[in-house]
Amino acid sequence: MTDQQKKKLVSIAETVLGKPYHYGAKPEEAPETFDCSSFTQYLFKQIGIELPRSTILQAGDPQGREIVPEQNFENLEIGDLLFMRGARGYYNDVLFPSRAVYIGHVGVYVGNGELFHASSANGGVVKQKLSEVTRKPHYGVALVKRFQAD
Repeated sequence: MTDQQKKKLVSIAETVLGKPYHYGAKPEEAPETFDCSSFTQYLFKQIGIELPRSTILQAGDPQGREIVPEQNFENLEIGDLLFMRGARGYYNDVLFPSRAVYIGHVGVYVGNGELFHASSANGGVVKQKLSEVTRKPHYGVALVKRFQAD
């Protein structure tokens, strides 16, 4: 992802801060309402990257490169997608044949230890410290993916 795309991604995310959360929000409902995966799908579409609709399919999307996070997530870049178990989630053994990956939530890293995500607990799109999110039960980061535009 170019620096320009990263800046645009953050700028667009800021314009939808506070938009309400709706589980199963359809892409056509954006940018008025989101769930976590429709939020990331919407953001990435604005910078020319097509993502699948669901969190588990985004996690398994082969166009994204898996990043192994260092301690304290120091190697993350703006635009990295952070996949977590969440309050509810899914396995898909076809997408992750060598390990059990349980995914139910996704957010986008925006630098300075922060991420944007559409959160049911917070009622909509929020910007939070990653440390605040991962301290909740089931919200440890299970997978990080980095996507590039074609």
